Amino acid sequence: MISEPEMAGAFDTPAPREVLDHSGPQPEEDRPPRAPRPGARWLWALGGAVVTSAVWGAVLFADGPRDGTPDLHGYRLGKDPCAAVRLKSIGAAIAPRETEGRMDMGVLRHAALDRAVCFIPLWSASAQQGLEDEGWSVGYEVTVRIALHKKTDPRAEFEAERNATEFGVDPEAEVEAVPELGDKAYLLSSEGREQELRVLEGGAVLSLSISASTNWQGDEGQVPDNAGTQPDLAPHKAAMISDMRDLMSDLKS
Repeated sequence: MISEPEMAGAFDTPAPREVLDHSGPQPEEDRPPRAPRPGARWLWALGGAVVTSAVWGAVLFADGPRDGTPDLHGYRLGKDPCAAVRLKSIGAAIAPRETEGRMDMGVLRHAALDRAVCFIPLWSASAQQGLEDEGWSVGYEVTVRIALHKKTDPRAEFEAERNATEFGVDPEAEVEAVPELGDKAYLLSSEGREQELRVLEGGAVLSLSISASTNWQGDEGQVPDNAGTQPDLAPHKAAMISDMRDLMSDLKS
C-alpha cells in the first residue's frame, strides 16, 4: 500500500526577518541605488533631440539649404535693374551717371539663373585732368553685372576667375581681398585699364567695374599724340565699395 508522502514542514511559519534599526543617517555607500524617476529617460532623449535640432538648424542657416541649391539671401532682379543702379559715391567722386548713353544688355530670367549686365557712361569736365584745352577729354564707364544662381553653387567658379578680366586671363593682375563684404569679395586691377570689384554671397555674384579712356574732342584732322597718361583708378576703390553696398541692399529690397 502506497501512503501519501508527509508534508512535514511544508507549511511551517516562515522565520522572522531581521529588522535593522538605523538610529542615524545611513552612509552614502551603504544606501541602495535609487530607482530612476518615471519619465527621466524620456526627458533626456527629448533634450538630446532638441540640442540636435538646434545644431542642425545652425548648420542649415550657415551653409544654406541641403538640397544643393544656393541661398540667394533675398536677392532678386526687379523690372529694370540697370535703372536702379545709383552710383552715388562714384558719381560724387567722378561725375553723375549719364542715363542717355546707358546700354542695357537685357535681363535673363530663367529657372536656373537670373542675369543682368549694365553699361553706364560717366563724362566729367573735372575728370579731364587739364586736357580739355588741348581737345582731349577723359571718359569713364561703369559696368555692373548681376548673376543670381538658383540651382548650382557659384563658389568654385568665383574662385577660378580671380585673374580673369574683360581682356582675358591676366596673371599679373593685382587681386586685393575686401573684408566684410558678402561671403567673399576682392578688387581686381589690371594695368590701370580697368578696376573691378567682385562679390560672392550665397548664389549671388555681383560685379562693379570702372574703366577709363582718353577721347579726342578737338577739330577734325590728325589726332595728336599728347593724350598723357592713363587716369589712375586707385583713388576710386572706396567709392566702388560704397556703391556696391548700396547695390546689394537695393537688390534685396
